[in-house]
Amino acid sequence: MRRFEEFTQVLDEMSKREGFVDEDTYRVLVNRYAGAHMVEEAIGAFNKRRELGLEPDLVSFQKLLMYLCRYKHVDVAETLLNSKGHEFGVDIKTMNIVLNGWCVLGNVREAKRFWKDIIASKCKPDVFTYGTFIKALTNKGKLGTAMKLYEAMWEMQCKPDVVICNCIIDALCFKKRVPQALAVFEGMKERGCLPNVATYNSLIKHMCKIGRMQKVYKLLDEMQEKKGSCMPDEITFNYLLKSLKKPEEVAGVLERMEVNGCKMNIDTYNLLLKLHADWDSEEKLRYTWEEMEKNGLGLDRRSYTIMIHWLYGKGRVEDALCYIGEMENKGIVPEPRTKILLNFMISRKQKEAEEGGKSA
Repeated sequence: MRRFEEFTQVLDEMSKREGFVDEDTYRVLVNRYAGAHMVEEAIGAFNKRRELGLEPDLVSFQKLLMYLCRYKHVDVAETLLNSKGHEFGVDIKTMNIVLNGWCVLGNVREAKRFWKDIIASKCKPDVFTYGTFIKALTNKGKLGTAMKLYEAMWEMQCKPDVVICNCIIDALCFKKRVPQALAVFEGMKERGCLPNVATYNSLIKHMCKIGRMQKVYKLLDEMQEKKGSCMPDEITFNYLLKSLKKPEEVAGVLERMEVNGCKMNIDTYNLLLKLHADWDSEEKLRYTWEEMEKNGLGLDRRSYTIMIHWLYGKGRVEDALCYIGEMENKGIVPEPRTKILLNFMISRKQKEAEEGGKSA
């Protein structure tokens, strides 16, 4: 609180000197007050703009609403919008700020109520308005309503962008409504909304889960043909790797990955470690571990967790403890489940030592 008092004193000094207070000063002021949940002070900063040598206008009003919403004071922002909005000629961008605030909070009921207010107003919803509300609906599983809005966009000549299409496709796949997701995918292309790598990745992710590998590789071929924003990335190939059933299938995916210019990252290496551990392929497990060290990626907590739990599962307690020691020496904090395993192994060793002492 004392810091804010000092800040106010500095601001008072600045306001006495012409040109010292500008829009950046106002932005910082409102952001800091809202971030500290000093709502009245944030609003007061807006109301004092003239005293600071700044004119109150729509842009500064939008900034106030934006920062209030960012720090979860959406109800206050909406009240301000209703009480003072008419002074600045509220547009759809201003309405979107409050709608987005409710959506980010995850309060779909309030978002739906405010959506109706937008429809009843003179402001016409734009792509951002639809996209914000559709995302909130899909996040809460309200896919039926989201689909109606999506179709309404096409009918009202408010063309959905690829982000909105991806949101719908991913939500349909999540609900295991893959045929509908494919229909949306084909429909967006026919209507002139070009897919990107995220579009294909959503479909590939869920196709891999249900084992439709023929369709997966057809989509992959299509991505490679289109190139540009559709080129497969590390995420694409990680989904393919996760779907593999046999160790001998790995080489083909990695080769295709290399041809596409995708470099292996720590997530890909950890995925390979997990696959080889699940397949109980120690040779490949060791090779992957050494490749990670050689390429300087740095073994992380996930890498050690996979190795430690695999070794313990093989009954190699001493080796598992050795890797735990190595991990801790590097300053890597074990996962909670690894800590539990460590305590169990230590207590087990102590018990065995005590029993050995008694028998001797």
